[in-house]
Amino acid sequence: MELQNNNRSSSSFEISKGSTLMQEKHGKSQRVRHKSTQFEDNLLHEENTRLIYINDPRKTNDKYEFTGNEITTSKYTLITFLPKNIFIQFHRVAYLYFLAIAALNQLPPLAVFGRTVSLFPLLFVLCVTAIKDGYEDWRRHRSDQKENNREALVLQGDRFQLKKWKKIRAGEVVKILSDETIPCDIVLLSTSDPSGLAYIQTMNLDGESNLKTRYARQETVSAGPEDPISGPIREDSVSGLIRCEQPNRNIYEFTANMEFNGQKFSLSQSNIVLRGCQLKNTESIIGVVVYAGQETKAMLNSAASPSKRSRLEGYMNRETLWLSVFLLVMCMVVACGMGLWLLRHKEELNTLPYYRKVYFTYGKDKFKKYKYYGIPMETFFSFLSSVIVFQIMIPISLYITMELVRLGQSYFMIEDRHMYDSSTGSRFQCRSLNINEDLGQIRYVFSDKTGTLTENKMEFRRASVYGNNYGSSLLVTDSFEGQGTAAAKAVGRRRWKLNSEIAVDYELMELLTKDLAGDERIAAHEFFLTLAACNTVIPIPSSGRSSSFTGSESLDNDNVETINYQGESPDEQALVSAASAYGYTLFERTSGHIGIEINDKRLRFDVLGLHEFDSVRKRMSVVVRFPDNSVKVLVKGADNSMFGILAKDSERNDLVRHATESHLTEYSSQGLRTLVVAARDLTDAELEQWQRMYEDASTSLADRAQKLRQTALLIESNLNLLGATGIEDKLQDGVPEAIEALRQAGIKVWVLTGDKQETAISIGLSCKLLSTDMQQIIINGNSEEECKNLLAAEKAKYGVKSSNGKKNSSKSKENTENNHLEIPNDTKSSNVPEGCSGKDEVNASLALIIDGNSLVYILEKDLETDLFDLATSCQVVLCCRVAPLQKAGIVDLIKSRTDDMTLAIGDGANDVSMIQMADVGVGICGQEGRQAVMASDFAMGQFRFLKRLLLVHGHWNYQRVGYLILYNFYRNAVFVLMLFWYILCTAFSTTSALTDWSSVFYSVIYTSVPTIFVGILDKDLSHRTLLQYPKLYGAGHRQEAYNMHLFWITMCDTLWQSLVLFYIPLYVYKESTIDIWSMGSLWTLAVVILVSIHLAMDIQRWIFVTHAAVWGSIVITYACMVVLDSVPILPNYWTIYNLAKSPTYWLTILLIIIVALLPRFLFKAVHQHFWPSDIQIAREAEVLRKQANYLSSKPNQDSS
Repeated sequence: MELQNNNRSSSSFEISKGSTLMQEKHGKSQRVRHKSTQFEDNLLHEENTRLIYINDPRKTNDKYEFTGNEITTSKYTLITFLPKNIFIQFHRVAYLYFLAIAALNQLPPLAVFGRTVSLFPLLFVLCVTAIKDGYEDWRRHRSDQKENNREALVLQGDRFQLKKWKKIRAGEVVKILSDETIPCDIVLLSTSDPSGLAYIQTMNLDGESNLKTRYARQETVSAGPEDPISGPIREDSVSGLIRCEQPNRNIYEFTANMEFNGQKFSLSQSNIVLRGCQLKNTESIIGVVVYAGQETKAMLNSAASPSKRSRLEGYMNRETLWLSVFLLVMCMVVACGMGLWLLRHKEELNTLPYYRKVYFTYGKDKFKKYKYYGIPMETFFSFLSSVIVFQIMIPISLYITMELVRLGQSYFMIEDRHMYDSSTGSRFQCRSLNINEDLGQIRYVFSDKTGTLTENKMEFRRASVYGNNYGSSLLVTDSFEGQGTAAAKAVGRRRWKLNSEIAVDYELMELLTKDLAGDERIAAHEFFLTLAACNTVIPIPSSGRSSSFTGSESLDNDNVETINYQGESPDEQALVSAASAYGYTLFERTSGHIGIEINDKRLRFDVLGLHEFDSVRKRMSVVVRFPDNSVKVLVKGADNSMFGILAKDSERNDLVRHATESHLTEYSSQGLRTLVVAARDLTDAELEQWQRMYEDASTSLADRAQKLRQTALLIESNLNLLGATGIEDKLQDGVPEAIEALRQAGIKVWVLTGDKQETAISIGLSCKLLSTDMQQIIINGNSEEECKNLLAAEKAKYGVKSSNGKKNSSKSKENTENNHLEIPNDTKSSNVPEGCSGKDEVNASLALIIDGNSLVYILEKDLETDLFDLATSCQVVLCCRVAPLQKAGIVDLIKSRTDDMTLAIGDGANDVSMIQMADVGVGICGQEGRQAVMASDFAMGQFRFLKRLLLVHGHWNYQRVGYLILYNFYRNAVFVLMLFWYILCTAFSTTSALTDWSSVFYSVIYTSVPTIFVGILDKDLSHRTLLQYPKLYGAGHRQEAYNMHLFWITMCDTLWQSLVLFYIPLYVYKESTIDIWSMGSLWTLAVVILVSIHLAMDIQRWIFVTHAAVWGSIVITYACMVVLDSVPILPNYWTIYNLAKSPTYWLTILLIIIVALLPRFLFKAVHQHFWPSDIQIAREAEVLRKQANYLSSKPNQDSS
């Protein structure tokens, strides 16, 4: 949840349905199991029910002590901020290390640095983080206070009076006016609509902008309180008892019963309005509070998504352990050297001028011990003192540097105009700052189809009605005008007009307008009636005039109104709009009936019951009573769930079925989304039995969903097939090009969709995911044994070897290394050899297509290894009919068995579990709400932006952060090793030639700023080159920017530079009388210049800011040294002024730079000449292209 009401009056609780599912996942079987129990409501038992006494908050709360309505989203209070924040910060092990160093330095025998100075680095880091955390929490406190002090109308005595939200309690009756936000979870008692209907917007709750309907039960509407603006309300009219489930996170289910005026009836999700929703298009509602404050569903869902850690950060911790080993070895060397030196000179300790056992001074201290604790203790103290001196071997500044660099990188990603979606006005979002560099190492992309690859803007294209195929030639309704046909006359008489024109089939329109009584005409009538009635779509006329009626009436032909449909599913909206285009307009919906205009008449249909779509049945049904008092059940659903419940009592039905199946295959091959439509009449006996079971199931507190499912099966049988629909969901712009670029980059794209197999294959072909020359492996098993045999047969057929245990990505790396980029001699050409990303010729042409039913057995029955072997041998994997948790299971299949980085991208609530399971989660700001966005690490408006995100920003970020880590290790290690050589030459005494402040400022001020700017702004290649040659992305797969080999090379280079840095000044000034503080000043300036020029050698893109940061850091270092050397109380007073006059001083620094960096320069030159990388080749091509453009433009300038 995110509380976003800093600049708005309404509360904005955003939650994720999928996060609940992921938090309840404890093992593999729970993670991927596709069983109905995962979609059940919480099972209730009598002892676990919550009792709410309506309009009696005292009795309700005194007995059960429910929480109040005050919310708290902040982490800290004034009292707990300091201890709690420090405790959280010290979860980083490096902070504990520096705390121990600072504590050791406070002990008198170990006080190498000044006690205050030693605390400065740690305190600086802690304070910066604490200030950031404190500011964020202050904003949360301010937001909480604003939220808790809002006011709502609460029934007090016999009148509604304003009351602050934080004082509202469970059991109280509240009144909400139009456009107001709901303060807590309330069960509706009545609304301003006589039928008890209310419209709410759940955008603040789940991100969906479409209006949803909620109903007050007719029992409470008819007997509820009168609602005058002023005047008393009868207290007995608002009393009763609600038995409901305990507070839980499921915002899509609610199970309860109500006892009201001697009646007992059930309550469901449609009767409760949750905190954070807004009342729309309804004057007012009255309801009773059932959950308040922290117990509301919005607050229970406020847990943040699981945090993710960068892969490079994990590698960095591994190298930090190696640096710790180096540190301990150096300290052991110093300690052992000190012990041996003391043993060798133990007879001279009283006479040595720089090390003595007793005081030499006269007075009371004469011949007393002088800070001498014996050889064993002196050796131990020497070890601890060495730890203090060498402490920056572990770079504490690296943590802050990485945070700032990632922040800067995120800013430029957000501001990238090439990733701005102008159609929706949405820009790129960075919701996680921890994993920017992981974008440059992605090997697998798992993508949803609907709304991610496609637009999720559905258009009704084809219809199969009673075995006849329609939709091959479509016309807009305006083209009918003036033709004089029955269809044209019917269109001209229409009262309602849709916001957008829908193309219709002329022959089908003629069939519907003919006054015939044949089977096909009746089937067509019931077909479109089902499309108009079997849904949860809300019609919103543009006029506010009432549309209530009784029976039927003629229309006024001159009065045409616009109608808009809002629903939770774009599919439903498309079907209802299509029905309206063909003359069946849904224009009214209440809790008990619907109004449908059929050609020139309005008809009222009583809704006796509705079985909503669920992932188990995969269909939806509604029981309606027609104006002639007949009762029908109207059903629509997926073909694989509908054909098994059709009637098989006539040859005609079989013919219709076979024709419809062939039409469905045709629609799917065209990439259309399909649904099957059926209906049948209910007899009085069937209706009575169904009503009895429906009432029992609806009022059940335990297993309600299961009982309702069983009740639905009673009537969803022996159906008469009416036809099928084909809805087009167009591909987004740039999807084929993006997928092709990702595949050239060595990234495997897997599509996980809930659509049927033929539809998914068609979309796969159109988006270039599949090609016609690919060999398709189709796994459609209905049992464990069948799936096992299919997998084994395909593995044997294509020679797929079995893997044992966990498989790493070493094979992938080796294969990728053999597939280097080839840039043609003509640098202006963009022809890049295609290749197959390291796969051999056979496996490169394989595509695995598997359905969700097979995954049920494979992911649960220990067949995962076989699936993994087969899937990773294929270039493309397409999973159809998969449930949300199966998507997460597929991602985990790769994530748990390889070291490859995974990315999941989707746009709906069903993609949340997949997004959170992957290493990187990307949400699409689409038509299905913001659940995916809220659970993601990054969010964008279009799938095509993924190409730029990975190939450009991912590449840049990986190269920058990889170099940043290595450079920080080098920068600190060269400084520490210089101190180590000095200690070896000063009798292992752990003294320092550098001032305390110089040691502290080295990593905090002198050398930190350039690394930050380089980490944010440096670019090894232009974005045009990276997009032109996608194979350059393979550098991340090969870990070219950061690996163990590079680390050891860097450490060897560091060792050489530290030796040069220390010994050249030592030999230059060997015969001089220079003091130790002057030598320390030389070393300080030399090491800063050395590491700065080392950085400058690796910078690829020089701009003004980079120049200012690199060379400015040297100037700042010198200025700080001048200031420090001007302080009389410091031991290095005035040294820099004497040194700066000497040419030897500057020549020594120049000699250090040349000798130290010469091996590095030669190594880079030879390596780049004889073994150039892809990036080096592309960079040279860029330079040649720029030179060619410059030379070609120069003659034009001369001639002009």
